[in-house]
Amino acid sequence: MKQPYNTTIYNTALYMRLSRDDENYGDSVSIETQRTILQQYAKEQGLHVVGEYVDDGWSGTNFVEVR
Repeated sequence: MKQPYNTTIYNTALYMRLSRDDENYGDSVSIETQRTILQQYAKEQGLHVVGEYVDDGWSGTNFVEVR
């Protein structure tokens, strides 16, 4: 999307998270659904997506460091 003259372009990253607790809710909370919604929002707002981060299934109560 081309930005109008003299408009600030903001860089952003997309963050998708799916907890195992969310599995009961079906596709409405899937990673791909979240990605689609976030990409559309970024496009509508004129944001430049520079990266994506996915947290698929790790609970906030899991204190094991993942690298």
